[in-house]
Amino acid sequence: RPIIILDEPQKMGGDVTQKALKNFNPLFSLNYSATHAKQHNLVYVLDALDAFNKRLVKKIAVKGITESGSTATEGFVYLESINVSKEKNPTASIQFDCKGAKGIRQKNVTVSIGYNLYDNSGNLDEYKVGFVVKSIDGRDNSVEFLNGIKIFAGDVIGKVSEDQLRRIQIRETILSHLERERQLFHKGIKVLSLFFIDEVAKYKQYDEAGHPFNGIYADMFEEEYNDIIGSMQLRAGDDDYIRYLDAISAHDTHAGYFSVDKKGKMTDSKLSDKKAGTSDDIDAYDLIMKNKELLLDRDPKKSPVRFIFSHSALREGWDNPNVFQICTLKQSSSEVRKRQEVGRGLRLCVNQDGERMDANVLGNDVQSINVLTVIANESYDSFAKGLQTEL
Repeated sequence: RPIIILDEPQKMGGDVTQKALKNFNPLFSLNYSATHAKQHNLVYVLDALDAFNKRLVKKIAVKGITESGSTATEGFVYLESINVSKEKNPTASIQFDCKGAKGIRQKNVTVSIGYNLYDNSGNLDEYKVGFVVKSIDGRDNSVEFLNGIKIFAGDVIGKVSEDQLRRIQIRETILSHLERERQLFHKGIKVLSLFFIDEVAKYKQYDEAGHPFNGIYADMFEEEYNDIIGSMQLRAGDDDYIRYLDAISAHDTHAGYFSVDKKGKMTDSKLSDKKAGTSDDIDAYDLIMKNKELLLDRDPKKSPVRFIFSHSALREGWDNPNVFQICTLKQSSSEVRKRQEVGRGLRLCVNQDGERMDANVLGNDVQSINVLTVIANESYDSFAKGLQTEL
C-alpha cells in the first residue's frame, strides 16, 4: 500500500484521474499546493504571511497607474516622479504629448516651476489653457498648474489610451529595474524583470517572408529604455555599472519566451487547461529552464538579457529567483492565476556564485535586498495592493 504524494492536486480533480488514484489503494495521500481547489484534513500551512514573516520570500511593493480625470479638454500628462535635491529646488519628471514631424508622440522631460507645456508641445491646443507649472511639492509628491489642475506622482490626467498606459507601465518597470540593479550591482546579483502579455503579436511579428520584426510592446520597450539610459544621472561609484550598461543594447537586453511553431515562429499558446487558464508552452518552459543559469550570468557578452516577455499563462513549475519586477500588460480576472503569476518572482535571489541571499547571509536585511515590485495594470492594481497589505 503506497503513500501517494500529489504536487498541485487541483490539476488532478477529474473523475478519471480520481478513480485511477484510488486503484493504488494508498495508505494515505499528501497534497501539496499554494492554491488548493479543495482542502482535505489540513495538516500544515505555510501561507503568504508565514513565508514572509519567516523571511522565506521577497517583500512585495506595488506601482499602480491611476487615471485622474478623462475629459477631452484636458491634455495628457503623466507625473512620473518628484526629484528632490539639497542643492536645488525640486523638479518633476513628466510625460506629455508633443507635435513632431511624424505626428503626435510622448515627450519625457524634467521640469521646474514656470515650464510651459503649450510652448513645448508644438502649441497643441489641449495645453493652451494654463498648463504652466505653478508649484512642485516634494512633501506630497505633486505638481500644480496655473489652471488649478493638481497631479500626484503615478497619476495620469487627460485623454489616455490603452497604449499610453502600457507604455507608462513599461517605463515604470525599466525605472524600477535600473534602480534595483544599481543597488545590487556591487553585490554580484543580476536583476531580471518579467512582463506578462497575452498575445505574441504585441511583442513579435513576422512579414510575408517570415522575417521577424518588433511588435508594439518591443518597440515601446526599446524607445523607453534608450530614453531613460540617455538621461541617467551619474552617481559616485557608478563607473563600473555605467560600463556594464554601455555594453548592452536595448535590442539585446529583452527576449520573448513563447511556444514555437514548426517554422520556428513564436506563436500564441493553446490552453491545455481552460478552467485553470494554464497553457501548453512546453517549448517556452524548456527554453527558460534550460537557460535558467545563463539568465543569471551577469557577463553582458554571454547573457545580455535582463527583461523577459512571456505569455500570461506560465505554469506553476517555473520561477526565477532573480525576478525583481513583474509587469502585467494584460487583463486577468482570476485571483488564483494572479497569485501564481506574482509567485514567479517571490523566491529569494541568488548571487553570481549561486549563493542564496537569505537570512543566513543577510540577516535582518533579507527583505531590504529582496523586494519584488509589481507594476500593475487596472485589473491587477487592487489585487496586488491587497496582497501587499496581507504581508
